[in-house]
Amino acid sequence: MASVSTYNSNSLEDTSRRLSSRDGMSLEESSTLPHIPGESPVIDKDVIYVCPFNGAVKGKVYITSYRLYFRSQDLDSPVICDVPLGVISRIEKMGGASSRGEHSYGLDITCKDMRNLKFALKQEGHSRRDIFDILTKYAFPLSHNLPFFAFLNEEKFSEDGWKVYEPVREYVRQKYPADKWRITFCNQTYALCDTYPQCLMVPYDATDEDLHKVAAFRSRGRIPVLSWIHPENHAVIMRCSQPLVGMSGKRNKDDEKYLDLIRETNGQTQKLTIFDARPNVNAVANKATGGGYEGEDAYQNAELLFLDIHNIHVMRESLRKLKDIVYPNVEESHWLSSLESTHWLEHIKLVLAGAIQVADKVSSGKMSVVVHCSDGWDRTAQLTSLAMLMLDSYYRTIIGFEVLIEKEWISFGHKFASVSD
Repeated sequence: MASVSTYNSNSLEDTSRRLSSRDGMSLEESSTLPHIPGESPVIDKDVIYVCPFNGAVKGKVYITSYRLYFRSQDLDSPVICDVPLGVISRIEKMGGASSRGEHSYGLDITCKDMRNLKFALKQEGHSRRDIFDILTKYAFPLSHNLPFFAFLNEEKFSEDGWKVYEPVREYVRQKYPADKWRITFCNQTYALCDTYPQCLMVPYDATDEDLHKVAAFRSRGRIPVLSWIHPENHAVIMRCSQPLVGMSGKRNKDDEKYLDLIRETNGQTQKLTIFDARPNVNAVANKATGGGYEGEDAYQNAELLFLDIHNIHVMRESLRKLKDIVYPNVEESHWLSSLESTHWLEHIKLVLAGAIQVADKVSSGKMSVVVHCSDGWDRTAQLTSLAMLMLDSYYRTIIGFEVLIEKEWISFGHKFASVSD
C-alpha cells in the first residue's frame, strides 16, 4: 500500500479486551503487545527461546491470527521476536517424550527471511501439541480452509489497494498504437490459460482463435503477450513460456506466424529477439519432457539468445548455502571464498545482465523482444520486471512499483506460496 494506515482510536482497547478475556492475560500485559486492526489473539504459552545470539531465554510466546510474538521475562532488556505468520515456511517438532538433553523438546520454525526459531517446552503432558496445531493452522490457512489474514485485516487506507492496478488503464498509460495492438478478454473464464490474467494485450491482427491455436504449442498455454511497449519506437517486451518442440522437433505454423505478427508491429527492424533465460544445455534437456526452444529453421526472422540463468532449485540451494555463512554467525575467516562457493552473486549478476540486455535491445536496438524460461513465471518475471524498471520511470514510483508487482508477478501466476519457502 502506498499510504500510511489510519488506526481506530479504540482498536488497542478492543484488542486488549479480547486478549484478556480469551487467554487469561492481564490487561497490562496484553496492552503492550503489537497489533493491527483485525488481528485477534489465539494462544499464549511459557517457553524457552533458544536464541542463536543470547542463548536460552525464558519468556512467553503469543500466537495471534497474524503473528508469532515472543517476549522474554527480563523487562529491563527484553528479547523480542516478532514474526508475521506468512513469513513461516516450515514448522517441525523437535525431540520426543523420551528426549534427553537441555532444551531438546519443542518446536523448530524455519522462516523465509533466513531466520530459524527454536522454542523449548516442558516434556510432560504433550505441552507442545496445542501450540503446534494452532501455529500450523494459522501459518498455513489455505490448508485448513481459513482465509488469508489479508482478507481479515481491518486497517483503513486512503486508497483502495485492490484497485491500484487496473489492466486496461495500465495499457492505456503505455500509449499503445491501436492499429497495431488490441486488448482481448478471451481469457475471461481462464479457458485459454489458467495462470494468465483475464485481460491480455496481443497483436491487432491475431484473432482469439489464433491465440487458442498458439496456446496449444506453449507450455501451460502461456502464449506470448505484451508486458511493455516503448513510447517512442514502439518496440515491445513480450513474455511467454517455452514452445512444445519435444525430441522430434515439432513445429507449429500458428506459433511461427504469431511471432511474425509481433515482429511486424515494430517497423524499426526485420528481426525479433528471443531471450531464453535458461542455460542452453537445460533448454536442450527440456526437449526430453516435451519442451524446448525456438529453432532457427522454424523461426527464420528471429534470433535466439540464452541467458544462462539457472532454475529455482539451483537458486534455492545457493540461497541455503548463503544462509549457512551469514546466519546465525558470519563466516569471517574465509569470507570471500565462502561467499564465492555459494554462487549467489553469480546468479544475481546473470539476472541483472540479462535484464540489461533486454532493456538495451528495446531502447537502443529498437527491437521487439520475447522473454521466456520454461513455464514463464519465475526467471521471466524477474527479467521483464527489471527491464521495465530500467526503461519506465513510472515503475520507480511507489504506486508504479505496486502496479509492476501485481501485473508482472501476481496476475501472471508467479507461485509465491511454493517458491518463497
